[in-house]
Amino acid sequence: MSSVVAVTGGAGFIGTNVVDALIADGRTVRVLDTRAPERDDVEYHEVDILDVDSLAKAIDGTDATFHLAAMADVNDIFQAPDTAVAVNIQGTVNVLEAARRTDAGRVVLASTVWVYGACTDDVVDEHSSFNPDTDRHLYVTTKIASEFACRDYQNLYDRPYTVLRYGIPYGPHMRETTVMSAFFRRALNGEALTIDGDGMQSRNFVYVTDLARAHVLALRPEAENQVFNLNGPEPVTIRKLAEMTAELVGDVDVSFGPSRPGDLASQTVLSDAARDVLGWTPEVGIDEGMRRSYEWYVANRRPAEGTS
Repeated sequence: MSSVVAVTGGAGFIGTNVVDALIADGRTVRVLDTRAPERDDVEYHEVDILDVDSLAKAIDGTDATFHLAAMADVNDIFQAPDTAVAVNIQGTVNVLEAARRTDAGRVVLASTVWVYGACTDDVVDEHSSFNPDTDRHLYVTTKIASEFACRDYQNLYDRPYTVLRYGIPYGPHMRETTVMSAFFRRALNGEALTIDGDGMQSRNFVYVTDLARAHVLALRPEAENQVFNLNGPEPVTIRKLAEMTAELVGDVDVSFGPSRPGDLASQTVLSDAARDVLGWTPEVGIDEGMRRSYEWYVANRRPAEGTS
């Protein structure tokens, strides 16, 4: 009998791809979300992560829970910080508590390399220390608190966990608010691409199928109570991303604005642990990933955005 795993936020961008990877690996999947998933071969539980009793019922009997549901758009978090704290921190504690109450399996937390906004080193890894005296985004604080909660539940209640710190995800099903979607949309509509700051800030974009594959590997016993960075193969500047968009779509103008408060600084984030422990390395480079993402975006573009 295959193992049963739950995925909070399983109908979302990353969750959809994670569900696909888990099913391909032979797992039985329960999607926990406020909207139904695209697939009809999964169990669906309409659950709000702020309702711990409903979470407990949905998680009961599972071998692992991937906790992906969260507020992830930094602009949304800036506009509604109280909601972000409730969803991201209390929501994580609720998942941990639901798993504890039902004696379910390990909780695998979706975190982010944005947590290194609380680090002052230029080169960081999973053992880098957080410094409270840093200028950062509230999103960073919510994710660090969520990671700490995982460790606390392990320390206090002997509850197993794994933390996956994502690079910047992109690919099929990506949200309209991601930088690539925004660039594609504006370019196709003949609008200028607006960049916060000088565009030289770099990111390690990770293609979503590579990211999803890491979730399957994270179920290995050696991943228990560990933290892993899941970064893309190479850093790419936002300016370069705009240039690549222009190559795909055609000539577009690029404009520059003020830097965004609390934006992620350029750092070298090492992913050696994911390679050495999980055997994971990203396979899709930025050129191929951008091409695939653009083709998917064009194929799924809403008519209201200017297609015929």
